[in-house]
Amino acid sequence: MSVTIRRFDNPDEKREFSLGAFQVVNMAGMTFGLATYEPGWRWSSHVGGSDDALCPVAHVGLVLSGRAAVKMADGEYVEMGPGDLFDIGPGHDSWVVGDEPYVSLHLVGADTYAAK
Repeated sequence: MSVTIRRFDNPDEKREFSLGAFQVVNMAGMTFGLATYEPGWRWSSHVGGSDDALCPVAHVGLVLSGRAAVKMADGEYVEMGPGDLFDIGPGHDSWVVGDEPYVSLHLVGADTYAAK
């Protein structure tokens, strides 16, 4: 039997964009992601490339710190904060709420999110 320990400070890949980054670690056949976004970050503007772009990736994860809003294509709106587990379907925009950086761990969707 073996043990593997990995950390996000030594990721397999770091996807950087204005006001944020997404670090990826592959382990045990899974892809884990760590999202870090600064105040003012918005998916449509900083990753999607236009004000009306929607994220096509489904996400399942955990908010570690900060707050973010999510608005689905159908108008559904939610805010999430530290300790919230999230399951967000494709077709949404998201942005940081407030003056604190937002950090979340992604368990689903990390393989394709913000990939080039």
